[in-house]
Amino acid sequence: MSDLAYLSATDALELFRTRALSPVELMTAVIERAQAVEPRVNALSEKLFDEALDQAKKAERGYLGGGSPRPLEGLPVAAKDEQPIAGRRASDGSLASADHLADTTHPVVERVMAAGGIVHARTTTPEFCCAAFTHSRLWGVTRNPWNLDYSPGGSSGGSGAALASGTATIATGSDIGGSIRLPASATGTVGYKPPYGRVPAMSPFNLDHYCHDGPMARTVADCALLQNAIVGPHPGDVVSLRPAVRIPDRLGDVAGLRVAYSLDLGDWEIEPDVAANTRAVADALAAAGAIVEEVEVRLRRADVMRAAFIHFGTIFGPMVARVAAAHPGELTPYALAFAEETRAAVERDGFLAGLELEGRIYAVIGELLDRYDALICPTAGVAALPAGEDYVDTKLTVNGVQLDHYLEYSLTPVFNIASRCPVLNVPSGLSSQGVPTGVQIAGRSYDDATVFHLGAAIERVRPWPTRPQL
Repeated sequence: MSDLAYLSATDALELFRTRALSPVELMTAVIERAQAVEPRVNALSEKLFDEALDQAKKAERGYLGGGSPRPLEGLPVAAKDEQPIAGRRASDGSLASADHLADTTHPVVERVMAAGGIVHARTTTPEFCCAAFTHSRLWGVTRNPWNLDYSPGGSSGGSGAALASGTATIATGSDIGGSIRLPASATGTVGYKPPYGRVPAMSPFNLDHYCHDGPMARTVADCALLQNAIVGPHPGDVVSLRPAVRIPDRLGDVAGLRVAYSLDLGDWEIEPDVAANTRAVADALAAAGAIVEEVEVRLRRADVMRAAFIHFGTIFGPMVARVAAAHPGELTPYALAFAEETRAAVERDGFLAGLELEGRIYAVIGELLDRYDALICPTAGVAALPAGEDYVDTKLTVNGVQLDHYLEYSLTPVFNIASRCPVLNVPSGLSSQGVPTGVQIAGRSYDDATVFHLGAAIERVRPWPTRPQL
């Protein structure tokens, strides 16, 4: 049954339609897998297994009745805990709000359910989703199924770990600085940061142009399937775009596409195995028919970090600080550090200086994407961070260089600044620690389809393993 737990969503739907597989059989396999591995991985913040099995039985009856199934009918879907569900706990991974109950359901989860997806579990995050790793006082340490000594990344680390450990078929995530792409990279899965406004979100963070909700999966086709189920305008989100733009069913034609690739975007430190895997992806795209050229990108990670922390200091950081003030002694050291670092950044430089810096950063990316259809680069300079480390008093070293702030290991915030660019993470290989590495495929503003075509071509030419030895 554990092999069934790794069945792709698109294959499962086809088997459901031909009655070769029941939604109950798939849900049972996923639940059994969770019962076997969750004590070691700890990716699920809430298990809704009994309800899920009841819903799977209802889906089974629908398929047997010969009706028209909805797009996600009967699939086990893990929802990121940050995305509230009415009547269920809405803790933000914090002891300070451990007893809060949501009074509304997030548009993404709402659409998953409306499409027939079965939310059988919710997935862990760091406190307030303010870290690139996943552990908290509320839920403990979430571990990477590929190597339990490492984190699955953050903040959608529970979703990435659930996919990699076979305890979900598809999953939801959100991304304010890399929180979909970093976990996807570290867990060998596929994660999509849609362009701003493509997928509806909740107030007030829907008004933050760094913020994106999106899909995570083990295959490019599965990621597209979930993206198509959650995309489109929503009456509760003024920035949600109309009309809905969906990913094509047929993917992978990249002949003649011009693709730039950079190993460091300018001056990010990159471990040798990450660099080698990125080059291999570039070679795979060339083999698939794309025109691939290595380029020099003149960005500075210090500028990107400065712009990001100024931005975080205007919305995200103050939210954390407000909770900290109301609940002294209850927050994690990393959440307190985030609130203070971001406050200091905006106080020192001011919001206008941050916007001016963001404009200069995007000018570099925009000029490049005017000449190329897409840009490929590593998702992070190192495969994964050690599990349980919060980098408050510890410095991170990448490629022999000690970073000023651990988040400088990530190349993802560039594309939260360039928030209208669609970005797809796909696996690029394995690191020396046995942990996956990933690449970002960044497209032109609102050109969703091209990054999926490129991801599908990489998957075809350079397929990745989807099941760790756990």
